[in-house]
Amino acid sequence: MSFTPQLWHAITPLYHSITAHPFIAELTQGTLPQEKFQHYIQQDALYLADFARALAVMAAKAEPTAWVHRYLRFAEGAIVVEKALHGSYFQTFGISEEGVVKSPACFAYTNYLTATCWQQSFAVGVAALLPCFWIYREVGNFIWQQHQPDNPYQAWIDTYAGEEFSAIVDEAIQLTDAVAQVASPETRHQMQEAFLYSSRLEWLFWDSAYRLEQWPV
Repeated sequence: MSFTPQLWHAITPLYHSITAHPFIAELTQGTLPQEKFQHYIQQDALYLADFARALAVMAAKAEPTAWVHRYLRFAEGAIVVEKALHGSYFQTFGISEEGVVKSPACFAYTNYLTATCWQQSFAVGVAALLPCFWIYREVGNFIWQQHQPDNPYQAWIDTYAGEEFSAIVDEAIQLTDAVAQVASPETRHQMQEAFLYSSRLEWLFWDSAYRLEQWPV
């Protein structure tokens, strides 16, 4: 059995908590209040900028050269492809990035990723970054299977349930398995812990958007 199915098995209850969350339920039905989606998109734009930086760090650490190219492509995708989606929503819903600061959940997640990728081993960084790929694909497919006509958030759904994104996720999973195959038992344990922490922060990010989370002071 390869390593990544073990990772997914470990977070299955957490994944079900994500798909049962009101943010996802209402997004699926197209009834999510616009202000909550706006909050999410604003925070996700901030998140993606740091996610791309973390991917670039992994590219700098990667061996062999082919992996350098892969992580650079991942970083470019985070900036170009998903930013384009955000740009369309920014225009459609009149969203502005001006004056927006990271919510506590966004701050926690981005700082965890960047610190892990800078300070921990390449293997641990790979595992910490994987939930953002993998969970988003599974959530996108989960929503798409319950397709609702005239959903105002259909472009978002189509992106994460699409074949192009799925191929990227498959590549990230395969890279994680390749790294785990030559890792020590201790490193694999650290990889699983990193995967779990990022998955928890994924749940927190959705929840933060639903609550329109702001800093208390």
